[in-house]
Amino acid sequence: MSNHRRQYVVRVNTEFAAAHVLRGYAGACERIHGHTWKVEVEVVTHQLDALGMGIDTHELRDALGVIIGELDHRFLNEVSPFDEVNPTAENVAALVYGRLARTLQAARGERVRLRAVTVRENDRSSVTYSEEP
Repeated sequence: MSNHRRQYVVRVNTEFAAAHVLRGYAGACERIHGHTWKVEVEVVTHQLDALGMGIDTHELRDALGVIIGELDHRFLNEVSPFDEVNPTAENVAALVYGRLARTLQAARGERVRLRAVTVRENDRSSVTYSEEP
């Protein structure tokens, strides 16, 4: 018998279009501009359900879709909390993480845990946000 603990990482991706301004930034990003933001979430579990899944990717994608729907085709600086905090990729990732973690906790308890959220404004850079368990 192996002493290794099994771990399954489930990932889903989505994207949304939104504009923003980085307040206080000395450069082009202080002017209104937009991105097709790409978002990847990683969920981890150590046990599978009766069907042999860690979490149904449709369930995960639907939960993520509710959050992304609030940001899609919006001027992020007018969406809370970005009316007060800069809508950086870091802050977008943290927002998605916090909301999705609460949703998963309510639906799945401790069996499934959100591991990380990665946000890309373009194909050349990304930010990954996570919290220690």
